[in-house]
Amino acid sequence: MRTSPNDPKHYHNITLDNGLKVLLIQDQDAQKSAASLAVNIGHFHDPEGREGLAHFLEHMLFLGTESYPVAGEYQSFINRHGGSNNAWTGTEHTNFYFDIENDWFDEALDRFSQFFICPCFNPELVDRERQAVDSEYKLKLKDDVRRLYQVHKETMNPAHPFSQFSVGNLDTLSDTQDATIRDDLIDFYQQHYSAHLMTLVLISPQAIDSLEEYVVQLFNAVPRVAVKTYDFAPLYLAEHLGLEIHIQPVKELKKLTLSFGFGNMDPLYRIKPLTYIAHLLGYEGPGSLVALLRHAGLINSMAAGGGISGSNFKDFCISYNLTEEGLTCIDSIIDASFSYLKLIQNQGLQAWRYSEKQQVFERAFLYQEKSRAIDLVSHLSVNLQHYPAEDVIYGDYAMEQYDQALIEQCLKQLSPDNLRITIVSAQQPCNKIAKWYHTPYSVEPIAKQRLDRWRQPAKLDSLQLPSSNPFLSFNTTPLVEVDDQEAQPRLLYDKPGFRLWFSNEPEFKVPKGHLYVSVDSAYSVASVRNIVCSRLMVELMLDHLSEMTYQAEIAGMSYQLYSHQGGYTLHLSGFSDKQILLLKMIMNNRLFGHFERKRFGIIKQQLSKHWQNQMQVKPISQLFSELTSLLQPNNPPPAELLKALEDIQLEDMPDFVAKLYQNIHIEMLAYGNWAESEIHQLGDFIQQEISPDSSPSKETPRKLVSIKDQATLLYEVDCKQSDSALMVYFQSRDLSPESIALFALSNHIMTSTFFNELRTKQQLGYIVGTGNLPLNRHPGIIFYVQSPHGQPQTLLDAINDFLDAFPVLMFELSDAQWQQSKQGLIAQILERESNMRTRAQRFWVSIGNKDHKFNQRQLAAKRIEQLERRDLVRFMMSLKSKQRDRIVVYNYGGTDLQQGPLNTHHLETGHYISDRTDFQRQAKLYSYN
Repeated sequence: MRTSPNDPKHYHNITLDNGLKVLLIQDQDAQKSAASLAVNIGHFHDPEGREGLAHFLEHMLFLGTESYPVAGEYQSFINRHGGSNNAWTGTEHTNFYFDIENDWFDEALDRFSQFFICPCFNPELVDRERQAVDSEYKLKLKDDVRRLYQVHKETMNPAHPFSQFSVGNLDTLSDTQDATIRDDLIDFYQQHYSAHLMTLVLISPQAIDSLEEYVVQLFNAVPRVAVKTYDFAPLYLAEHLGLEIHIQPVKELKKLTLSFGFGNMDPLYRIKPLTYIAHLLGYEGPGSLVALLRHAGLINSMAAGGGISGSNFKDFCISYNLTEEGLTCIDSIIDASFSYLKLIQNQGLQAWRYSEKQQVFERAFLYQEKSRAIDLVSHLSVNLQHYPAEDVIYGDYAMEQYDQALIEQCLKQLSPDNLRITIVSAQQPCNKIAKWYHTPYSVEPIAKQRLDRWRQPAKLDSLQLPSSNPFLSFNTTPLVEVDDQEAQPRLLYDKPGFRLWFSNEPEFKVPKGHLYVSVDSAYSVASVRNIVCSRLMVELMLDHLSEMTYQAEIAGMSYQLYSHQGGYTLHLSGFSDKQILLLKMIMNNRLFGHFERKRFGIIKQQLSKHWQNQMQVKPISQLFSELTSLLQPNNPPPAELLKALEDIQLEDMPDFVAKLYQNIHIEMLAYGNWAESEIHQLGDFIQQEISPDSSPSKETPRKLVSIKDQATLLYEVDCKQSDSALMVYFQSRDLSPESIALFALSNHIMTSTFFNELRTKQQLGYIVGTGNLPLNRHPGIIFYVQSPHGQPQTLLDAINDFLDAFPVLMFELSDAQWQQSKQGLIAQILERESNMRTRAQRFWVSIGNKDHKFNQRQLAAKRIEQLERRDLVRFMMSLKSKQRDRIVVYNYGGTDLQQGPLNTHHLETGHYISDRTDFQRQAKLYSYN
């Protein structure tokens, strides 16, 4: 097996007697063990009239086996021992996976293996879980991804299984005169879940021999059956090409997609001809297709190469996010697209260009970082379905041969004769309604004269192919010599208005780094208007930088720029050799130099659409947004941001930017493969760069509303959705390690039981859970439910009943289970990072939390270790009291959405918050610098 020289893990492939393919991985440094099984069965294999059966089966395998018949026991066991688990059903594969503390891997693997040997299919649970699948389906009725997907299904070959409904609902999963759904479920499982269609990946610190012994003992019993072979029809027939499809979305979307149908491209994974074409098409630097259309005010962004794919099909898509003007100039955009494709055909087929992309992949492979164990096994178990064993890791990176004839052949298929146009906009004329998701759409053939024009596109002199990438470095970057094995950041600069932390990278041995720069300005959050101007400034800055930084991103560097409650943060990551150069380029452009009127208008419109769309997301997400806005005065809700955005003009921005930088505080972290002298020079540069414009200031306080002594506060939200939802939030009164421990351990112990009780047993809804929710360093916990049939009082009663009953359940835990629960959480808290990114995030969060000794998690773990059961029961008893300080945020669903004013739907006794601003004005505030 081809592995990275930076990868110390040991790999071993075996095939069991029943045909199950297995990859065993020994990682002596693994903090957790993990397993994933993929089966080559998905919704394409659903029987006629039983759409969603494969998905339903995935749900049912979690609900008890003959060896472990209690529903929820598997999840509780995994959770108790510091792990997590999940699954998904795709078109042709279903994937199950979990991770857990190393000492409990064999017991978890035993439970996991039984999914594929002896599931119970308890009749009562079959009926309940149908409700959960139906809730999942209804949850996505206003999800534009699903709604657009359905139109795609209805405009392709109906004989291809992709055209079928994949999720399932009560209609497709009901009993019939001929058979019960349980009988069909068992038949499907017995006919399709065969060992020879499965691939299993395990990772653990245990020796390969021990892992092999477990696998043989547990998985040899998975049955092998004669499975029907499937020969799928073509995805598109001639009548499904040359079409223009118009779709009306729910959200404010304007999108153009040009798609071209291909056959199965998997066998070409070592050459990746479409990756090469997408690389040239997606170039965003000067002279690019993207730059041309963006400067013309027609698009905001473009993506090339994506699209659905499977065992006998692949869509190659060129997708544009359009401006208002772009929506009226569709043909101009398509003209330019075919002109650029012609330019690639004529001038772009050069070996050095392929070599550049090849080197990018090769460098990424050589210096790949470790991922979480659960992510690795899930990914590799699916890869093992697609690649031969020797390429299960390298296959994603392989780009071994420049085959010009093959690339030319692929380019010929990116032709008007193979084209489908999809336009998504609320303004589109529609005369059809898609089944299941009720999407308005229309379909018409593309006019012959348009196709003729695109067959011979006009040459556009302004279009250019990318030049050689100046940020690419094919030489191996030397690693800085480091003595420490656990180097915590230390302060290099601690001056008024400027702090710089630095840590070498001693462990992961990759030439990469992370640079964080946080700019705090009290002026940036002085009012809702200023907060909006700050976010506009960030978007303008990103737009201004896009062309000049694109080649750096291609070369393995990336950056994020985002607003926060005190100003904004810039985060750079990737290869360290030229990252400081990129940071200087960005900082040199932070004042823009000019504001382009057309781009300002487009970006203002983009922000408006973004906030409008936030008000269309699922109710539970809206409740979370409203809760955090209620508690954080510097984080207004989308409706207030939209209102403040309306009258901000281009002429306002230069003065705002100048005032923002007048008094600032900069906090920086450099973590990675740099010598200390380089970071000193960087610190000097930053100070010199900002000194002409700025005076030093203190950090901007992060304010948090205190709900101490407020008892129950009720806050109704108008979500305008058919589902009701409710969220209960409890807030700690202090920041002590004991409070952090109590909130974290309570959430850890309650979460799987809460899910099993309210979702699996009571079937209140698909989205059910608890969450540890620290806000502005303050511990907190939430309980939430979104329901298609239960009203808020029902949901609140269910949460109250759970909180009333749970302290009693605590006494039913054995001493061993109590200790295991504590140790599972401690293992999660103290888990060492598997890569630089997660460690950099921890360092940066610690700096933001004023954990300057970087030991808060050790203190929390120590306090959890010291907690007695009675401490936690006492804490949980306080949650069950209706006098406990808490906020209940909720919305009413239904067809008659919000008839009358808010706060007219009364819940239990509590104080109603009628106005967010008044509430915050009168509230006590925690304020932390």
